[in-house]
Amino acid sequence: MDTGRIDRNEKIPTLKLTVVQYGILLMMLALAAGLWRLQVLGAENYRVLAEQNRIRKVPVMAARGKLFDRENRLIVDNYPSVSCFLVREQNQNVDADLPLIAKGLDLNLDDLRATLRHFRALPGYQPIPIKQDITADENAFIEAHRNELPELETVDEKRRLYPRDGFAAHLIGYVGEVSEDDLNNPRFAYYQPGDVVGKAGVEETYDELLRGKDGSREVIVDSHGREVGYLGVEHAIPGQDLKLTIDIDLQRTAEVALGDANGAVVAMDPRTGEILALVSHPSYDPNAFAVRINREDWNELITNPNHPLMNKAIQDQLAPGSTFKIIMSAAGLQEGVAQDMHVNCIGGGDFYGRFFHCDRHHGVLNISQAIPLSCDTFFYTLAQKLGIDTIAKYATNFGLGQKTCIDLPNEMAGVMPSTQWEMKNFHQRYYPGNTISVGIGQGETQVTPLQLARALGGIASGGHFVRPHVVMADNNIPADFRQAVSDSFPGSGDKDFPLNPDTWSIITDGMAAATTTGTAAIAHLDGIDFAGKTGTAQVVGGGDTHTKGGAKTPNSWFVGMVPRRNPEIVVAVLQEHGDWGKYSAFVAAKVVAAYVNKKRKADHNLVEQASLDKPVEMRAVWTESAPASGKRSRVAGQDTALHAGHFMVDPSQVGSAKQPGAQSLPLPSVARAGINNSQPAVPPAKHPAPDPQPAILTSGKGR
Repeated sequence: MDTGRIDRNEKIPTLKLTVVQYGILLMMLALAAGLWRLQVLGAENYRVLAEQNRIRKVPVMAARGKLFDRENRLIVDNYPSVSCFLVREQNQNVDADLPLIAKGLDLNLDDLRATLRHFRALPGYQPIPIKQDITADENAFIEAHRNELPELETVDEKRRLYPRDGFAAHLIGYVGEVSEDDLNNPRFAYYQPGDVVGKAGVEETYDELLRGKDGSREVIVDSHGREVGYLGVEHAIPGQDLKLTIDIDLQRTAEVALGDANGAVVAMDPRTGEILALVSHPSYDPNAFAVRINREDWNELITNPNHPLMNKAIQDQLAPGSTFKIIMSAAGLQEGVAQDMHVNCIGGGDFYGRFFHCDRHHGVLNISQAIPLSCDTFFYTLAQKLGIDTIAKYATNFGLGQKTCIDLPNEMAGVMPSTQWEMKNFHQRYYPGNTISVGIGQGETQVTPLQLARALGGIASGGHFVRPHVVMADNNIPADFRQAVSDSFPGSGDKDFPLNPDTWSIITDGMAAATTTGTAAIAHLDGIDFAGKTGTAQVVGGGDTHTKGGAKTPNSWFVGMVPRRNPEIVVAVLQEHGDWGKYSAFVAAKVVAAYVNKKRKADHNLVEQASLDKPVEMRAVWTESAPASGKRSRVAGQDTALHAGHFMVDPSQVGSAKQPGAQSLPLPSVARAGINNSQPAVPPAKHPAPDPQPAILTSGKGR
């Protein structure tokens, strides 16, 4: 009886048993679902994670494309380098290792910690660059501490090697690590933190072509992160090499000629827009940026009052001084105002109740005399007759007050005042008295050296203005990229504004006179059709101090070209606080002389001329039967005369001499001292036979 009652009391109720059974079933289902998720849904993910425990993908950095000059001479190269990266997933206690890492790699501990904070949002497997271009000792430190510091990795790279002493630095630019601000720019959408990008000049504009595509190398590592083998390599694709328009010889000449002066030199072919030389002083060393510039050097660059990072050839906006008188002359002649003007210069003139000074008493003169003598009084009078809006119309058509469309970043537009400009910017009417100062390139007018070179080169070309560029057209650049560059750098670009033949002749002849008997006579080049215009521009609040280099000293300008009409080269020179414009003319003359002498040497290359079927210069000594009164040779028993000559022989005629009845005759020597000119209006100068001599600079005065 008692035993039965106990068995009934200990029996589990059916409801409880059912709940327990269903609970167990649910647990089994949950476990099965978890196993299915791990084994099926997450199989690929966990397989990759497992592979990463023994396989690591090491980046293979692409070499940037090299830069060459127009004659395929190397300017910018790459050199092998090793950089150190930190991979946080290799060690969960990275912070504890930072003091040892900083000591071994000669890093500032606080800077190292700041670097890790900068990249804290990145996945743990992504390498963080902590030091670039490490030394052999630092590389040995990493290898010796592989077991203690498995998070350290090294990567072989090709790093930029720029010319020394800042040669062409502002044109070439530099590279640097992409910044946070860059990454927020849509242009850098495909870049990652730590990537190296172009930061200025050609390096920035053509970065997409130059940078190439990085590859990778899959390596097998042990539990300590040491490489024990590799599985495969995805080769990097190097960047595209580019040929620039600059000529190393002219670039070097321009840099030496400008010396330590603050300013710029631009040499351009006004027929094509190719920049032959571009100098900006003071310069900087782009090699300092190729690794990572330190904070002290960076602060020194950005606080330097002479602004070494500014590309003054395209960014320095200053009053053009008397070089603007060429713009005025073109406007006056095109409008039919200046042809018959005769002005009596008594050292200045009264305009709108104020006396405006001229530096000399020139007497009565016309425009053909006013250009080379740079008479302010004449151009004061012309400005009054034209008015500011007519002046602005021509200046704008010649490209002033707007960017030139050059393929370099951060070009400035300058300023060309007008009544509309005055109302838009200052909400007031334009005062006619200001026009008088504008007439001699003062007042609100501001230009860049490149703008001025393009404008005056276009005027000397009869009104044909071209878009300047620094990369040759034969670089096999994709059409869509070329179009993108054009769209990214808007401006005046290619344009034709035809000038009357009389306008063209008067202006170019006046500029040629400026380099012989005018204000640029100091820059006269014997035997070279060199024309130009000086400019001495007062600085704000300057006064006429003429203490060269002083803060109140005027800026010195000059723009010159060879030959005077349809020039092959135009050179613009700016020297900040350089005093009279004649000093900049002397700098330009050195660049022009280097160009002409190099071209002469090339033209006398017999192999090249023969291969191009061009007339070849020949020298010869020969004998022929002497006339009765002729000069006898000294060889006894021979009735001959000794002759020597200098000829230009046409190879096509030489070839035809092989045919029966054909005869080859030497052509008389008519070599030019200057540069070929398609216009017959400028007669060719006689060439000093037998060899062209280097151009000689003669002394003179000018402003």
